[in-house]
Amino acid sequence: MIKATALPLFNFRYLRTRLTVLYLGLFGLALVLSAIAIFVAVSASARAVVREEMRASGAVYDQLWKARSAQLSQGAGVLAQDYGFREAVATNDEATVRSALDNLRARQGVDGALILGTDGYATSTGLALDDPTLDTLFKGLDSGRIEAGVLTIEGQPYQTVAAPVMAPVLIGWVVFAERLDAAQMRTLESLSAIPLSASVVIAAGQHADQSQPTTIKTAEGPSMLVARPLPSVDPQAGATLRLTYPLKKAMQPYSGLFLWLAVIGMTGLVIMTVGTWALSRGLTRPIAALDEAVHRIQQGEYAQVPVTSIDEIGRLASSFNAMITDLRDREIRLTQMALQDQETKLPNRLALEQQALAASDGWVVLFGIERFSVVRNAIGYDSMALLLSALAERLSRLAGGVPVCLVGAGALGVVVRAHTQSQALASARRLVEAAQTPIRIGRARVDIALTAGVAGQVTGASEISLVDRAAIAVDQARAARQGVGAFDAAIYGDPGDNLSLISDLMTALGNGGVSLVYQPKYDFRSDAVTGVEALMRWTHPRRGFVSPDLFIGMAEETGHIRRLTEWAIRRAIEDQQAMAQAGHDLLVSVNISGRLLSDDSFADIALAEVARSGARLCFEITETAVMDNPDIALRIVERFAEAGIAVSLDDYGSGLSSLAYLKQIRADELKIDKAFILGLDETARDALLVKSTIDLAHSLGLKVTAEGVETPTALALLRGMGCDMAQGYYIARPMPMAGLLDFLQTPAATEAIVAA
Repeated sequence: MIKATALPLFNFRYLRTRLTVLYLGLFGLALVLSAIAIFVAVSASARAVVREEMRASGAVYDQLWKARSAQLSQGAGVLAQDYGFREAVATNDEATVRSALDNLRARQGVDGALILGTDGYATSTGLALDDPTLDTLFKGLDSGRIEAGVLTIEGQPYQTVAAPVMAPVLIGWVVFAERLDAAQMRTLESLSAIPLSASVVIAAGQHADQSQPTTIKTAEGPSMLVARPLPSVDPQAGATLRLTYPLKKAMQPYSGLFLWLAVIGMTGLVIMTVGTWALSRGLTRPIAALDEAVHRIQQGEYAQVPVTSIDEIGRLASSFNAMITDLRDREIRLTQMALQDQETKLPNRLALEQQALAASDGWVVLFGIERFSVVRNAIGYDSMALLLSALAERLSRLAGGVPVCLVGAGALGVVVRAHTQSQALASARRLVEAAQTPIRIGRARVDIALTAGVAGQVTGASEISLVDRAAIAVDQARAARQGVGAFDAAIYGDPGDNLSLISDLMTALGNGGVSLVYQPKYDFRSDAVTGVEALMRWTHPRRGFVSPDLFIGMAEETGHIRRLTEWAIRRAIEDQQAMAQAGHDLLVSVNISGRLLSDDSFADIALAEVARSGARLCFEITETAVMDNPDIALRIVERFAEAGIAVSLDDYGSGLSSLAYLKQIRADELKIDKAFILGLDETARDALLVKSTIDLAHSLGLKVTAEGVETPTALALLRGMGCDMAQGYYIARPMPMAGLLDFLQTPAATEAIVAA
């Protein structure tokens, strides 16, 4: 059972970390949004409270201004109506005027008082007025535009109130002035429910009424402002009462709330972190166990995960375990199918190879059932499967219980232990002899004949498996007509080296790597060489000389023999023309593969080449070449004969010679195989066969050429038997074109043959 391993913290490659970060991010976002909402709500509430307080304070200040102005105006009016004061003003009694002003100033609690006559006379107490200020005040009062307002005296704003002095006409004004300094502003500020700041600002122009609070930027940060215009004595310089309140002071009462919110948020974040980590750990632990199980499955193990819940994760784990169980069962079945023949239930070739590899001293013995297809067709496929099973059981019992495997159709294999090849061969021979007793299948009693091939381990790497070598050994044993045989690497050769042989051969045709050599044919009648046989030679650039039996046989198997033969015909025609120019009129014989005797298009090309050149050729064919497709082959041979091309039956007597085909083939020459000529001077049987063949050929109107003449005795016997021509090493070996011309120019060679 798989348990999830511990994962490193905060590694974003893991789902646990990503889930934790996701949940924390969402919670943090919710906290931030909540904090923003709370802050915005509190700020809006605080602003609303401040705005209402500022609006109320502005109204209160306005009423206070008006009340103070009315109080001062009343006091100034009392003094202006006093008869004695008016008389003192009219008579310019400055001492009386000043005394009255001081007395009233003290009673009213103002900073200064003055009398300003219509003639420009002015007397003041508590004030230092310069001429421009007096001029501004006089213009304001004289115009009747204002009786109370703000006047700037020595750079300081003053609240001034004036009352006219009538005697009975206007002779001047009594003016009270109260300084609007910081102390006065603090007094006003103390009347507000909030700690705002008040100030009077004098500036050029008229100021708009800003009784509705607005937000401005100050040195203390954003602040709320209420600006109420005040009446001004100077029409060119407006006065404004400015009430400001920093908003940060409005938020100070909520700082504790914000602190608690921060503490609650951080505590919630910590709790959320721990809870989220625990939750994600619980979610990802089964997934991690599944992941580890998958990796172990990739390594070839079958692992299952614990089912810890009944939710989706638990159901997934249960389904995973069920899938693993099914996969294991399926692999077992597939392994059985891969290592077992489904029809006979015997171990197969793969199982045999595994057994062979597992045994260091093991030898593979392969038993080939002789006449397998004949027996199978006779008893049927089902009965053949029973026969194979019974034979395998018998061999296993004889081999000491070793499993016997079905390698292929009609081939059973077993691994035997042996230290040497001779011991392995002895074991194989014993098994063959003991297993060849008849086997009863149903009512039929089947005789068994076996051929065994033995192959053992080889030193170094080998491209051929042990089982393949044992199968080759079976074929080698059958070829040697032996019941048991070991794999012979020398006989097998290197077929892999021949895989590219044909492509190399086709390349050699184009670059001159392939050539023709000629072996002379001696005519007994004329005592001279009257013909030659063209033989193909190939020298490979890497392998050197390649046997014609090898590359011509492979060319026949791969279908390249036609191109090779067409090239040989053209080259033979060219060489014959060169011989004629040298003064030698010789018949040139070219070997034609039996595979080409059913190819009409090849016959068309060959006839066209002969007709074009006027060459005198002889096509040598084997008597068995016409057996595969006799009708077409005989027709093509007939076409050759009608075109004047001589036809020679080559290797007569080497195969299953048929007098019927000999009678039907329109031939001009019969060539006796060298197997009879080589022993001609040793056994009377060969001489009798050769003599009878010569007589038979002459009776059919055929000339006879004897191949393999290598001794003067054989040549003399053939001459005495009436043979027409002789060919062999005694006459001359195959030679290239230049050597042939030299041979023909040497009379001594022919004289030596005649003398023999």
